[in-house]
Amino acid sequence: MSTYLLEIGTEELPADLAESVISQLELSVNNDLNSAQIKFSEISVTTTPRRIALTIEGIAPFSEDNIAERKGPPVSQAFHDGKPTKAAIGFAKRYELSPEKLEIRETSKGSFVFAKSIEKGKPVTTVLSDYLPRWISKIQGRRFMRWGKGDFRFSRPIRWIVSLLDSEVLPFKISGCDPEIQIGNISRPHRLYGTKLEINDAKTYFDQLQDVGVTVDRDRRLSCINDLVLNHEIDKKVKPDLTDPLLNELTDLIESPLLVTGCFDESFLELPPEVLSTVMKVHQRYIPLYKVNVEFDPLSLNSKNTLLPTFLCISNGLPSAKEKIIKGNEKVLKARFADASFFIKSDLLISSSSRIDKLKDVTFAEGLGSLYERVNRIEWLVKLLTLKLEFDQEDIQKSVKVAHFSKHDLVSNMVDEFPELQGIIGSKYLLHEGESRDVCLGVLEHYKPKGTSDSLPSNNLGNAVSLAERFELLISIYAKGERPSGSSDPYALRRAANGILLILWNKDWQLNINKILDDSLIYWQQLFPSLSLDISNLLSDLKEFFRQRIISLLEEKDVEFDIIQAVAGDTTSTSKLLDDPTDVYFRTSLLMEMRKNNTLNLLQAVVTRASRLAAKSSISKDVIDPLDFVDRSLFEKDCEREMFDVLEKLKPLAVNCDRDKYKLLADGLVSSTETLSNFFDGEGSVMVMTEDINLRNNRLNLLTLLRNQSLKLADFSKLG
Repeated sequence: MSTYLLEIGTEELPADLAESVISQLELSVNNDLNSAQIKFSEISVTTTPRRIALTIEGIAPFSEDNIAERKGPPVSQAFHDGKPTKAAIGFAKRYELSPEKLEIRETSKGSFVFAKSIEKGKPVTTVLSDYLPRWISKIQGRRFMRWGKGDFRFSRPIRWIVSLLDSEVLPFKISGCDPEIQIGNISRPHRLYGTKLEINDAKTYFDQLQDVGVTVDRDRRLSCINDLVLNHEIDKKVKPDLTDPLLNELTDLIESPLLVTGCFDESFLELPPEVLSTVMKVHQRYIPLYKVNVEFDPLSLNSKNTLLPTFLCISNGLPSAKEKIIKGNEKVLKARFADASFFIKSDLLISSSSRIDKLKDVTFAEGLGSLYERVNRIEWLVKLLTLKLEFDQEDIQKSVKVAHFSKHDLVSNMVDEFPELQGIIGSKYLLHEGESRDVCLGVLEHYKPKGTSDSLPSNNLGNAVSLAERFELLISIYAKGERPSGSSDPYALRRAANGILLILWNKDWQLNINKILDDSLIYWQQLFPSLSLDISNLLSDLKEFFRQRIISLLEEKDVEFDIIQAVAGDTTSTSKLLDDPTDVYFRTSLLMEMRKNNTLNLLQAVVTRASRLAAKSSISKDVIDPLDFVDRSLFEKDCEREMFDVLEKLKPLAVNCDRDKYKLLADGLVSSTETLSNFFDGEGSVMVMTEDINLRNNRLNLLTLLRNQSLKLADFSKLG
């Protein structure tokens, strides 16, 4: 068995392409080799900033022989007196066989002749030469380009290709490249090690590249960078801020990791830690060093108690050039920090209040006015939400103030230069001006959560404004006529709805989303008469969108799907579902806990059986009180009386059932399962569908009321 190597050499690839290329190429190669019936032991794809490398281990020299069988004429037509007829001779000739090679087999329709033909496997060199151009051209990504006069597209211009089957060059051709790419065994080492490298054999590829400064294996390179940073000899009271995104980006920017340490002037510690960190991590890909066991103040305007005036840098240079690398990086960082310092000083010359008027000059979205108008809508929503959530008057006023200042830093010099700092820098400016910490913290945190794994606002002000901002975004974009579809969600509306639900669930807030949408759309209709809003359709679309988000978010939280269906129901229950989304979360959590404790199955069996029979009753699902529809004088057996007693006992819990009663109702139903089961299967059980119409209806009513009371928890018929 052989080893095949393909190396696509390019100009520096974008760091975010690596993971996508690996999965795309692995899938294409695996599918095509299996389709071509070529055996192999392993496929691996890896990348560096200048190359994409595919290796196929244990590849067979030929594809598998293809054996085909064809059914011919009946034996009675194929042979006469033991000799082949023209029919047999013609059939055999069609498959390049002699008549003697035909096989006779019995089938359900009698005896027939069969021809077995064997198509010999193709040489792997032929198959690979056909597939290779397609594998390369199928790679997709953002911002692919053409170069020279050719029409071939790739992420960056391809400069060389190595194609080796063991030690032999396997040629193929890629059309449309300018200049034409030479396929051979000549690779490129690290830029500082020379210009050419002859690969002797596919099996020696990785070792040869390692000898000339290139760690080709991406996983190995990532592990190396991680170890270099974590094992660096630094004070134990310091922690390198090497996040997973930064680690992955560094891995895809560096071919030969070299760790260097740099310093910056301590005067820059007068800048906020988020500013220094953003410059280092996002703009320069350096690793900041944070002090440990120090309380972090997210509103601080300086970094003296947070950061060291030192940074780590993963370079692509040679150890002999360390000093030059350090000086170069320190010089760049000094200029960046000086710019940030200038921007902050110039921002502080202008009050936050005066910046708000500048929002009038910034368009939010076509047809939806300016950012200033958006802030006004958020303020309106904050007032509505805080009243519904029963905030006290002081917190209502503070929440409105948070909303008022929530976007002022979008027109600051700092956010113009460093967009990642929106909200963060604005909150610090407000504190500097003497605003209260809780208002400043609300401004800082109202952007949270930025995803399902992100932290949530820590105070009620931030939570309220976060809700308002997300409602405003959803209502405005829907009013504008745009909807998320498939993978397209340019305004991140799904994330906005998820944020609303996560906040409500985390705070255990009871909020009627239906009512919020009703009131808001009437207000939006007044604000945007030119949009001619169809409130009925908008409401329907928004409610269905929220229903889908609730189900999706519950799935992300590992709630089993049948429990979601039992609580969240189908589209007909959307309105009820949105009356209190936190109620839904509470009940699914309760049912998951019951399933974990093995109490759900017992209750489910009884209630489901009752529900099937209850379908024959005419009683509404809203009826809870057994006294209204059950005649105790018709009871013939103790099991009927006992079931009635259970329903009477559970009635106070089922009436106006809420989060305080769900657990009690569930426990009451579970503790009564034996009594309820005896109604069907005990020694003194009854025949529900008896011929006596009065007895039958009375018993059906008992079962219907049991179903109705259990519906306060969930529709047990939908549990798997």
